Amino acid sequence: MTLLAPRTLLRDRMFRRYWSAHVVSLTGEQITLLALPLLAVLTVGAGPAEMGYLTAASLLPTLFFSLVAGAWVDRRPIKRRVMIVTDLGRAALLVIVPVLAFAGVLELWHLYVIAFVTGTLTVFFDVANSSLFASVVRREDYIRANSLVNGARAAASVAGPSAGGLLVQILTAPVALIADALSYVGSALLLARIRPDERAAVAEAEDQSILGGLRYIARSVVLRSLLAGVTVLNLFNYIFSALFILYATTELGLSPGQLGVLLGLASVGTLIGAAITGPLTTRFGVGPVAVAGYILFPLPLVLVPLAAGGEPVIMAMLFAAEFLSGVGVMLLDIAVNSLQTAAAPLSRLSLISGARRTINYGIRPIGAVLGGILGETIGVRPALWIATVGAVTGVLFVLNSPIPRMRDLPEQQE
Repeated sequence: MTLLAPRTLLRDRMFRRYWSAHVVSLTGEQITLLALPLLAVLTVGAGPAEMGYLTAASLLPTLFFSLVAGAWVDRRPIKRRVMIVTDLGRAALLVIVPVLAFAGVLELWHLYVIAFVTGTLTVFFDVANSSLFASVVRREDYIRANSLVNGARAAASVAGPSAGGLLVQILTAPVALIADALSYVGSALLLARIRPDERAAVAEAEDQSILGGLRYIARSVVLRSLLAGVTVLNLFNYIFSALFILYATTELGLSPGQLGVLLGLASVGTLIGAAITGPLTTRFGVGPVAVAGYILFPLPLVLVPLAAGGEPVIMAMLFAAEFLSGVGVMLLDIAVNSLQTAAAPLSRLSLISGARRTINYGIRPIGAVLGGILGETIGVRPALWIATVGAVTGVLFVLNSPIPRMRDLPEQQE
């Protein structure tokens, strides 16, 4: 498998514009993740329950529409246009918020509706993106391209919240949302300047239904194994996520400031993970790297329930846990995305992306609820042990498949 260096890949004008659109859009999204909740609290006076509803409003479209959107997009050679329209739609929706706020008429129900519709547009953008990626990037460059895209995501997760916090503090939350709206416009303009051939990514199978697509996934041992492993991992990971902040602040005694700095610094691990995944796949193969990701993402988190001693020791253990887990999640995401894209025909990629999003997002609230129940019944630390050890078992679904033996990307399955 011959791989181009990232800098070589970025010399390709079409990919460079496609990747730049991601960089701009992802940074804006991170700003909104902070600015919209702050707006709800500071401007509208939302309480804990209302904040929960706002979060749910943004996540529910993924559960409701991912499969439908994937099946619809697969049948049409308009992936790029779908992404442009959804970018502009999200920009327009976000501009409405500051207009209502400055007019003094903004209410919580406005934010619920805007969060839900924006989430719906994001679903269509993301499932179309999975097919457009394969139309823009050559098969032999999947891993390098995924490394660059995920590296942009990691960088946005580091820089975005800081930028968002400064914008909210200096310009207020409504104005910060205008910055995100502009990022979506920038993304749309960049996507409008590429012209990939999307004809190969149109579904021509006899059964183009959602059930037909799910049956296709079930018949593919590679796709089935990847999805099963990720499902188990995410279930336990969200048990962990539901309890981590509570455990760190109440039982380990960290202040919110300490926790924020620690997580911010530890997120550099995602940048390193994105940088090393390509060389590792060249050296060891994409399958072994995927297996390593299934293990290295959850396993370092056992340091969290193990954390004990003085404050410096606890901070060091939590930093190591989050840093190494960040490296692991990049190995996992880049390798799994590349395997998934390579294993499926272009005509099924949007539906497969929709199925994966449905599972990934659908399992998160279940894991969070289980985390709360376990924390209440057996205690937070024992629940974290279950979460961290249980998440590692996701790799078992991958080990019992051809993936560990795959040095190169698999051939497309018809």
